[in-house]
Amino acid sequence: MGRRTKARECAFQLLYQREITDEAMDAAIDGFWRLRSGTPAMRAMAERLAKGAHSRLAELDEAIAAAATHWRLDRIATVDRTILRLGAYELVAEAETPSAVVLDEAVELAKRFGEADSPAFVNGVLDAIRRRVRPKG
Repeated sequence: MGRRTKARECAFQLLYQREITDEAMDAAIDGFWRLRSGTPAMRAMAERLAKGAHSRLAELDEAIAAAATHWRLDRIATVDRTILRLGAYELVAEAETPSAVVLDEAVELAKRFGEADSPAFVNGVLDAIRRRVRPKG
């Protein structure tokens, strides 16, 4: 697994932990790294993504709700919602990361951590967001 893939996985886990425990992001990060290890670059990327997504939750949730037609945000499984938040954040705020990479990485997280139908759902919602925020690709 590459460094960037590992960083995204850690960012997802940080966001998920924060969502489940409702603790402050800094406390979640401190606790997370007590149990996990990683290179300084991987840790920095994971923290940047997790903090960035967390700081823009309202905006990201609005984009997800608009793209997830016929789904209320609170009815989306926590794992899927967390993956969607991370992917939406990258699409909105990490312009240097190609859209295809964002979607592929999110689908891989959904395959690894979600239910059987999670990858298709995550792909569909993020692609709808991508079409809105990055219309040229």
